[in-house]
Amino acid sequence: MPRSGEEVRRRLQEAALALYRERGYDAVTAAEIAAAVGVTERTFFRHFPDKREVLFGGQDVVATALARAIAEVPDATAPMAVLGEAFRALRPVLEVNRPFAVPRAELIASTPALRERELAKIATIQDAAARALAARGIPDRQAVLAAQIGAATFGLAIQEWTSDSAADFDSLLARAFQDVRELVR
Repeated sequence: MPRSGEEVRRRLQEAALALYRERGYDAVTAAEIAAAVGVTERTFFRHFPDKREVLFGGQDVVATALARAIAEVPDATAPMAVLGEAFRALRPVLEVNRPFAVPRAELIASTPALRERELAKIATIQDAAARALAARGIPDRQAVLAAQIGAATFGLAIQEWTSDSAADFDSLLARAFQDVRELVR
């Protein structure tokens, strides 16, 4: 039986992903996920509010890391360039989670209830980016627009990265931001 809270969370996430892929999201219960790890259903709900959240547990970590990265980009950098650098700074977090992220992305793409939750996750990341840009002195309207465009650009790079095991995240992200620059010429 797992002992540490982080180990329990990780094992619950891995078990959920395996069960969802094997039997389908709708056919799996929180109790079955907990049993697969050797913990109680109550323990599952101490870590996750519902069975969808077991796949989205890291969103706060990403949003916080993104806000910190935005704050650390040198002053006098244009908002989209700030976002490009900040999203690139997330690569170490993404690399650590890649073995989980790839099958997770496939599952989300095939499950409407999870796609809806993914949109909420993206909104959380956009909000964190917009607040961090505003804290740099970017006018609110521009900060929100830049955050929305930046999150969509990041999302495209992530999508390409999770679908190609040989892909280099930094190159995909740079290409996606270059595409945005070309679109607004």
